[in-house]
Amino acid sequence: MRAVGIKDDFIKLGQLLKLADMVSSGVEAKQVITDGQVLVNGEVEIRRGKKIYPQDVVKFNGEEITVIEE
Repeated sequence: MRAVGIKDDFIKLGQLLKLADMVSSGVEAKQVITDGQVLVNGEVEIRRGKKIYPQDVVKFNGEEITVIEE
């Protein structure tokens, strides 16, 4: 598991996937999220705009990241 730092109180799920280089574009992020391929804290998340806060864990394509405050 690796950590990804954010400066704000939260980040939207689609933005986080791009920031963490888990996807190459917003379009790809939308597709993998709506297809149910992304887990947030162990549960499938299909909302691209889901707010992700520090300490949340996101898993996609065999890679797991945790969000931390910068």
